[in-house]
Amino acid sequence: MLALLCLCALCFGASAQAGPTKTYYTVYCANGKIEVDMRDPEQMKSARGSNTFPLRQFEYRGDAENFAKSVKPNEATVCKK
Repeated sequence: MLALLCLCALCFGASAQAGPTKTYYTVYCANGKIEVDMRDPEQMKSARGSNTFPLRQFEYRGDAENFAKSVKPNEATVCKK
């Protein structure tokens, strides 16, 4: 019984020390449009096609959305590679 308690303590202690994983929001050009998404570039290419690439990455969704809004319509043509 004592061994089981020690094992549980070790498991929970290790997971608590690992901490939460960081979430990032990326602004992408996807098929000629600006998008904010949490997926990594490979997942986005799989979902949106090969004409998808990241512009910038942010820790906060609001920052990513503000950046996406700041891209002027004529600058968005960079997404149409």
